Amino acid sequence: MTKILENLSTRQRITIAIVTIAVGAGLYSLVQWRKETDFHPLFTGLSSEDANGIVQKLKESGVEYRLPEGGGTVLVPSSKLADARLTMAGIGLPKSGRIGFELFDKVNLGATEFTEHINYRRALEGELERTVMALAEVETARVHLTFPKDSVFLEAQQPAKASVLIRIRPGARLAPQNVVAITHLVGSAVEGLSPDAVSVLDMNGNLLNRPKQAALGDGSEPSAATLDYRHQVETEVLAKIYATLSPLLGAEKFRAGVSVECDFTGGEQSEEIFDPAHSVMVSSQRTDDSTGGASAAGVPGTASTLPRPASRPSTGSNKSVRTTENVIYQSSRTVKKTRLPAGTLRKMSLAVLVDQDVTWEKDKNAYKRVLVPPSPEKLKVIRDLVAGITGFSQERGDQLVIETLPFETTLLLEPPGQPASAAPAKPGSPISGLPFPVNQKTLMIGGGALAGVIVLGILFAVRRKRSKKSGSVEMPGQSNLPGGHQLPASISPVKSAAHAAALSASSNVESQFESQLAERDALQAQMDAQTLSSLKLAPVITKKAEVLAKHLREKIAKEPDISVQVLRTWIREDEG
Repeated sequence: MTKILENLSTRQRITIAIVTIAVGAGLYSLVQWRKETDFHPLFTGLSSEDANGIVQKLKESGVEYRLPEGGGTVLVPSSKLADARLTMAGIGLPKSGRIGFELFDKVNLGATEFTEHINYRRALEGELERTVMALAEVETARVHLTFPKDSVFLEAQQPAKASVLIRIRPGARLAPQNVVAITHLVGSAVEGLSPDAVSVLDMNGNLLNRPKQAALGDGSEPSAATLDYRHQVETEVLAKIYATLSPLLGAEKFRAGVSVECDFTGGEQSEEIFDPAHSVMVSSQRTDDSTGGASAAGVPGTASTLPRPASRPSTGSNKSVRTTENVIYQSSRTVKKTRLPAGTLRKMSLAVLVDQDVTWEKDKNAYKRVLVPPSPEKLKVIRDLVAGITGFSQERGDQLVIETLPFETTLLLEPPGQPASAAPAKPGSPISGLPFPVNQKTLMIGGGALAGVIVLGILFAVRRKRSKKSGSVEMPGQSNLPGGHQLPASISPVKSAAHAAALSASSNVESQFESQLAERDALQAQMDAQTLSSLKLAPVITKKAEVLAKHLREKIAKEPDISVQVLRTWIREDEG
């Protein structure tokens, strides 16, 4: 090994050293990469308090960890993932970031009353946060409470209030009934807290629960809840109208609109009625007074005090009796207390627009549109139906308007026998306006074939004319054609001349194509007129025929030899 190194040059030694270092660094990087990929998330989305507690516990256990994403996620090796989760669950980690009633597990004898009050509020807020986060749609939550302030003065008393800030999970949506459930949950957990005093917000600052609607009698603006209630009433009434009139008129033959006015002023009404014709005894009082009696006589002494003293004559008596009776009567009374609900219907306005029918009257060569409005009996039936299903009350001031006007779709209807402008004709359908029945498919095929014949005829005529000007050209008995075909020797002089003219013009067809367009178009128009006049048809050129003719022109310009060969074959078949 030493001899080998001595025989190497300095450059080779440096190269070997660099390669060795690079290989070692690569192996070390591969080992580290494999080691880092073995780390899996222990917990994600942690708060700072929970992450701190978990990291301290991992340090005490001697477990390696990683903290990506700013400390919100803790990674540990996959071999120790299950053990670490069980260990953290045993000590109550992770928490929601706010501790609950376990704050009072350790007794602090030196805590003041104010400290105990603050700790109780912290514990209650933490428990509510955990409960709100138990919802499937809520990712994190923060709860802040304000306890009621008691005072001997009514003006100084303050009710309890609360605010809840929530973060919704990605892709989830918190329904309105879930927001109401959160407000009632927090209101029921705090003494003296009403659900109306709980505000629920999301991380974007949107208020999810609406405040209690104030009465509109004081001139305040209507809230979103008021507008939603009004829209709901209008939607229900409109659905009843459409469900009733659709089978009678058709879904597209009428339009309806509803507008309601609601009274959102609620309260209580007390009523007390006296009936003088009926009176009852309310109370009765009777008093009896009695005064007077016999007076004592005789000489006092032993004889008068014996159990059975000797009777003595009475000296006289004085007695008075008085009776008093007091009876109270009162008329009968009826007391009635009525609670007026908010949102009562004050006025309703209904409008129904009915479409008209269309009939056609033939006037000479055209059709005349005649609009037929619904009969008065039919409009009366519609009015009675709408009034019955919507609870129409004229005494309340409701309005019901039913009018009839033609709809735009009705005015755009085409007369019978003419195709609609918006709907294209189907292939194979008969075309009106011709002296004999011809369908569209037949006309398109005939038009395409006619256009092809016209184009080839024009090209043959032009080339034949040029061949006459240039003089006659002798053709050999046989000539080679493209594709290995042989021209028979028995071909007529006309065919030979046409073939020679076509072959001589194939080299400069592209340069002469522009000059031949005008003459070709004129000849094509003349032949079209002659052909159509013989058929006694109006000039009809379909889109397919135009596309086919254009394609044939381009094909002849690109491949003139093949076009001449096709034309020569047609002439040969006609001669044969």
